[in-house]
Amino acid sequence: MRWKQVYFTMASQGSIVPLHEFHAFVVRCMKAVRISEEHGSSLADLLVSADYRGHYSHGLNRLDMYITDVKTKTTVATGNPEIVKETIATALVEGNNILGPVIGRFCMDLAIKKAKDAGIGWVSARGSNHFGIAGWYGLHALKHGMIGMAFTNTSPLLVPTRAKQEVLGTNPICVAAPAKDGDSFVLDMATTAVALGKIELADRKDQPIPVGWAVDKDGKSTTDPKQASGLSPLGGAENTSGYKGYGLSMMVEIFCGILSGANYAHHVRKWKESHRQANLGQCFVAVDPEAFAPGFADRLSDLMLHCRNLEPADGQSEVLVAGDPERLHMEKCDNQGGIWYHPNQIKNANDIAASLQIEPMKTL
Repeated sequence: MRWKQVYFTMASQGSIVPLHEFHAFVVRCMKAVRISEEHGSSLADLLVSADYRGHYSHGLNRLDMYITDVKTKTTVATGNPEIVKETIATALVEGNNILGPVIGRFCMDLAIKKAKDAGIGWVSARGSNHFGIAGWYGLHALKHGMIGMAFTNTSPLLVPTRAKQEVLGTNPICVAAPAKDGDSFVLDMATTAVALGKIELADRKDQPIPVGWAVDKDGKSTTDPKQASGLSPLGGAENTSGYKGYGLSMMVEIFCGILSGANYAHHVRKWKESHRQANLGQCFVAVDPEAFAPGFADRLSDLMLHCRNLEPADGQSEVLVAGDPERLHMEKCDNQGGIWYHPNQIKNANDIAASLQIEPMKTL
């Protein structure tokens, strides 16, 4: 009964979209801009996964960006990634400026193959584009019993500690590791206090943002999404350890733009700039736990269960580990028959469909 109540409450305020319908809608959109069904399906897999896992900033919210990049030819519609240089455990990949998720899947598959042979696979990519949620690539490694890691640089959005101009990107980090009985640790986070998409969603919904998410043009914290000029590093201000997020963002930049020879930091195009290629740098790592001490999954499960079984602080219901909030969101989607979207998000999808002259996305 509880799920029925949730469903009807949410449905009155928005719409439920079945996962398969969202996937089909993305493929229709990409076909309309001359992307192959295979490449469009890879993008759809990623966008569906993002919203299904509760990362609404990187699902339907990002579709118009991919379409615009293809229409303006800053992302090319056809082509494939190429291996430029490789060893038994490493590779450098040229993405040839195609869709980021297509490049990312190619690179993670290559990293997994190398890890099966050498215990570890480290693949660096250049000539890439926005690749969506980093967690999607780590989850792919989990299917092969691997620890998966993924990193990307992005357009300059992070304002370094003590500065007022954005230089680095949100530069996300993913680490996914397999535990027992299908359980897993899945860390998927930006090195900024929040992903830009969450500020965009707050603006779309006419909602304020928390202190510490963003700064205005003078480098001062703001709660008005319309005044947000740049993102704060993870931790926020200097007195709340924002310099640590700043350092992590630069670490990701070393793994991505600098290691691959792609654009880096202030050399990357500005967010949603559509007159030049992004040339993003990315990094994908797969590690075979069997190449190390036996019993990896047992020990990881012991740690995760220990944390989950800790006594919650006053006012808290339970202690979670990375990946648990996403599992709870996926369970909710399964029970309500799909992904719930705010009315403004549905309107945005309908506007996209009208502009491309395709069938709109169906809702329950």
